[in-house]
Amino acid sequence: MSLDREQKEGAELLLMGNEAIARGALEAGVRVAAGYPGTPSSEIIETLSRFSEAGKLYVEWSTNEKVAMEVAAAASFAGLRSLCVMKQNGVNVASDFLLHLTGSGTRGGMVLVTCDDPGALSSVNEGESRHFARLMEIPLLEPSDFREAKEMTRWAFTLSEAIRNVVMVRSVTRMSHASGNVVLGALPEIAGKAAFCCDGPVSDPDCGPVISTPVVAKHRLQQEKLRGATTLFEESPFNAYEGPEDPELLIITSSVCTLYSREALSLLRAEGRTGILKLGTTWPVPPALLKKRLASAKKVLIVEEVLPFLEDQVKILAAEQAHEIGIKEFYGKNDGTLPMVGELNPDLVAAAVGRILGIDPPSVPAEYREKLTALTALVPKREQTFCPGCPHRASFWGIREALQRDHRGGFVCGDIGCYAMASLFPAAGFHTAKTLHSMGSGTGIASGFGKLGPFGMEQPVLAVCGDSTFYHAAIPALINAVHHRADITFIALDNSGTAMTGFQSHPGLEVNAMGEAAPMVDIAALCRAIGAPVVVGDPFALTETRETLNRLLEEPGVKVLILKQSCALSPGKKGKKTFLVRVDETLCRGDACGCNRLCTRIFRCPGLLWNRDRKKAEIDEVICAGCGFCAGICPAGAIRNEEAAKS
Repeated sequence: MSLDREQKEGAELLLMGNEAIARGALEAGVRVAAGYPGTPSSEIIETLSRFSEAGKLYVEWSTNEKVAMEVAAAASFAGLRSLCVMKQNGVNVASDFLLHLTGSGTRGGMVLVTCDDPGALSSVNEGESRHFARLMEIPLLEPSDFREAKEMTRWAFTLSEAIRNVVMVRSVTRMSHASGNVVLGALPEIAGKAAFCCDGPVSDPDCGPVISTPVVAKHRLQQEKLRGATTLFEESPFNAYEGPEDPELLIITSSVCTLYSREALSLLRAEGRTGILKLGTTWPVPPALLKKRLASAKKVLIVEEVLPFLEDQVKILAAEQAHEIGIKEFYGKNDGTLPMVGELNPDLVAAAVGRILGIDPPSVPAEYREKLTALTALVPKREQTFCPGCPHRASFWGIREALQRDHRGGFVCGDIGCYAMASLFPAAGFHTAKTLHSMGSGTGIASGFGKLGPFGMEQPVLAVCGDSTFYHAAIPALINAVHHRADITFIALDNSGTAMTGFQSHPGLEVNAMGEAAPMVDIAALCRAIGAPVVVGDPFALTETRETLNRLLEEPGVKVLILKQSCALSPGKKGKKTFLVRVDETLCRGDACGCNRLCTRIFRCPGLLWNRDRKKAEIDEVICAGCGFCAGICPAGAIRNEEAAKS
């Protein structure tokens, strides 16, 4: 069930973790929320956008995470409660401003929610954000279930105002995207006028200018704020112990790993021998609470995702207090008891606890294992690929053909988005992209390659990025390339939305996060203003795309090609076919064709199938999106397009 305006205080709802976080912010009286789309965090801003109302709650998808944090900070400086939301990679982008913001401090409560992705289920890496809390010297909270996600988010605003600084709340994929029962609290009456008082002396935290200097004085004050948070954490209801008073093994855990630990003990029937200290406040850890619990057990297992962040803190604290609590045996990431990468689960935790306590985990019956193996063999292997009708497949096919005809070993510097698959999978982008790092980095790397001509580099250099990524991070790199006269061809893959994370709006669209009309910022106009020549094309027009690219590859300097075609799954296009595509079996030569089944073996759109009985290609009429692009790749002309009936 999703949140809406009609749901009242006391209602018990099944909420996604991200919805619970959004509800906590609403119950805290949040006035401004800003973020950048990124799985697993996107639903928080999307949920809040449904509650947006002029003068009460403003919600926006910002151009990137750094700007989102700056927007939220402005609201805090004006005395309003604000929320900033991003995934773990986004904290890297926002960290420049965050470092300064934590030095200046805040006024209205300001909460940073970061949603990490252990296992990199929807990310290019599983780099986590917890270390930023320690680096920036701000409090870190981690909810362990969905009720706590709401309550902790609400309390984070109170904590922020108590210490006058940003508070970080960290979720993970299994918390953000799983669901649980949550009881709704009251939504406060929204009151208070935004005003930025800034005419007082620098030392005045209420009416002085908000700046992060002088450095030493501000840094000292920041650490005092952190010590204040530590004092509050000692009595926090979000820290709890369960189990015997003198356990044989003490598990110290946080976040969703709390649920894994409880289930592991249940599997092993080890509840009577093991205690669980669940920490919701994980930076700084509450020293008195930890000292009390560490004194009660000789063996300690720290269960967390991903890196040994909590483990390191506990060990330092234990070393400092060893003369009082004695020497402990620690188990966790560093000694290999738990894996240092990827997600945890109850089985991994149970195996770890079983090894420490000498308990054999319950085994899977051999008969069940045999049946499972047999059933697994029936599951068809599925590779990652672009959707049927995806304009990116067409774009990379055109790029591939242009580079093959150029004969100089040209290559593509890739970027983050759906089109990142171009670097890895033949069924997606034909191994076209040869570099892949952070958002916008493809353009920056290409700018560097484009200046290596004097060193003998003769290969043409291309960079690709999507429309949302263009606004997020590619503009500075493109300016750099133009200013330094780098020899690159920049290709903007404009599919009219932040497609990978759910079609959130961006500055290239005429609507904002709240559904209001907004002025569109044109990519082509921006590129021309920077000083680059621009060509706009349709990726489904294969011949024109290929010929345009081959011409641009011969020209010096920065050239821009915008390949514009809406995502096949976008709300305005989904289910609508431009063409009815069919295969003329009299023309399809199958294995006898010199193309070596180019359509189904190389191009591999899911809408194209190989009929093993007839030894011919055919169209899956249910899956086919009707883009018609495949008709241009068949050398025998066997794939035909017919105009689809207009609905």
